[in-house]
Amino acid sequence: MISLAFAILFFGGASGLFSLSFAFIITFVISSITVGISFLLHELMHKYMSQKYRLWAEFRAFYPGLWFALIGSLFGFIFAAPGAVISRTYRPLSVEKRGKISLAGPLTNIILALLFFPGALFFREGLPGLFFSYGLTINSLLAAFNLIPARPFDGREVYLWSKRVYFTALAIAVLSFISTFLV
Repeated sequence: MISLAFAILFFGGASGLFSLSFAFIITFVISSITVGISFLLHELMHKYMSQKYRLWAEFRAFYPGLWFALIGSLFGFIFAAPGAVISRTYRPLSVEKRGKISLAGPLTNIILALLFFPGALFFREGLPGLFFSYGLTINSLLAAFNLIPARPFDGREVYLWSKRVYFTALAIAVLSFISTFLV
């Protein structure tokens, strides 16, 4: 559903969904690959960091968030909240560890955006151009969006842990997103 939402958004909203043209299908396939990589690695890094601190962790889907993303894409915006990795512990967890667990997802998206950036600069047309451009855009959006410093976003725990780390990550994510308009 989240791949479909991004494909609709990239294709121009509701008209993209109902066109079902070959171009829309290509957009959906490329969106599925880039969104899949982005969300999967984001959540896996949260899980990895949680387990590094010996916490129980699993992904929980949030289906209303998926539907909201899909409906929003019809109107030209995305607010993607497909779910999250839930970590549990029976002992208190330090602010630093919570911050590092929360930073792992957006940092993964920042790294992915930086990896997609050269390809987006070099390949400006065709399928490779779409792939790298979508990868850069999706990862930049996910990083910046998840760094919102309020519950339930990752940014809240990062901000509480280290304002320096928070503002550095946010600046890189925002600059990465701005770069999507330059390529």
